[in-house]
Amino acid sequence: MPNISKKGVAMPPSPIRKLQPYADKAIKAGKHIYYLNIGQPDIKTPQKALDAVRNTDIEILSYSPSQGFESYLHKLVQYYKHNTIDIDSSEVIVTTGGSEALSFAMGSITDFGDEIIIPEPFYANYNGFSTAYGVTVKPVTSKLEDNFALPPISDFEKQITPKTKAILLCNPGNPTGYLYTKDEIEAIADLALKHDIFVIADEVYREFTYDGAEHYSIMNVERLREHAIMVDSVSKRFSMCGARIGCMVSKNQEVIKTAMKFAQARLSPPTLAQIASEAALDVDKSYFKDVNAEYTVRRNILVKGLKKIKGVKVAEPKGAFYCVAQLPVNNTEDFAQWLLEEFEDRGETIMVAPASGFYSTPQTGLNQIRMAYVLEEKSLIRSINILEKALQLYNA
Repeated sequence: MPNISKKGVAMPPSPIRKLQPYADKAIKAGKHIYYLNIGQPDIKTPQKALDAVRNTDIEILSYSPSQGFESYLHKLVQYYKHNTIDIDSSEVIVTTGGSEALSFAMGSITDFGDEIIIPEPFYANYNGFSTAYGVTVKPVTSKLEDNFALPPISDFEKQITPKTKAILLCNPGNPTGYLYTKDEIEAIADLALKHDIFVIADEVYREFTYDGAEHYSIMNVERLREHAIMVDSVSKRFSMCGARIGCMVSKNQEVIKTAMKFAQARLSPPTLAQIASEAALDVDKSYFKDVNAEYTVRRNILVKGLKKIKGVKVAEPKGAFYCVAQLPVNNTEDFAQWLLEEFEDRGETIMVAPASGFYSTPQTGLNQIRMAYVLEEKSLIRSINILEKALQLYNA
């Protein structure tokens, strides 16, 4: 029998999705599951986006340009200007989701054996993309007791070697919900310039900031124009996860030219989804005001409820729609599986994401979970109640 590739064997499973088979069995057994494990918003997709696809008069669903439709690129430029980010359409490549944008970025700046520094916990697929490209992740661990703030810059500098090609940030953060301050972004920029490395910033949750805090983009650091690469997506912004439309942005034209080779190799981003994404950019600003208000309420319910559970500690997010909680258990992967296989309260249970999969350092985050507050108020309250009862039974 032929052998599977070493990188295929090393490819990590998704901590968000790998428990799905247990959830499927639980559903077949008649249980109702509250899904706190995945960032799938229940906010309605803007009607303008849906109508744009519904009303299209396309007769042949043909390829789009590899860079993306010109009309959508210009709309993106206007969108970023409204967000105080000044770019030109030649500095943008439309991608099949933010995932492909990250893939293009890694492919353009790294070779096999190179290294990327990432503060952990981080979006689990960063491990996957790094494995696929033969890149070594050098983690810098942030701490729950510090609310997952940026670790000291000295910790980053200790990780820099001749093979270091970039620092990768998610801002606001998935899974922590941490929103990096302007000073933290500027400190990373200084370090990147000192060592002549790139900064890749995953900014897909830009609009979701709370308590009056404002997002500061890596693209706003003028001195970093040749070193900054931004990854973005419509998935969470407009509740359009299934559209699979994102983009990669950089003022470094060599990076863009290189990424375009990858874009041409995959032919083109989805045609209908670009039409929907372009229309979504016309939504009124009140859309985000209303969505943020809703997520603020949900965050407050979840964080307040978790703090009331004996033995549970939680970091308070300032952005995105996730939080990381520490539970009084030894292994949250075992606990998460138990929730689906063996536990129920009045025929209901919850599904959470074990946080160890969001770390690169082995044996880290074993007693933590990531929870997404993408459910409406009553479901969140019920989920907290279920978690409290489950912990009482599990630790009995």
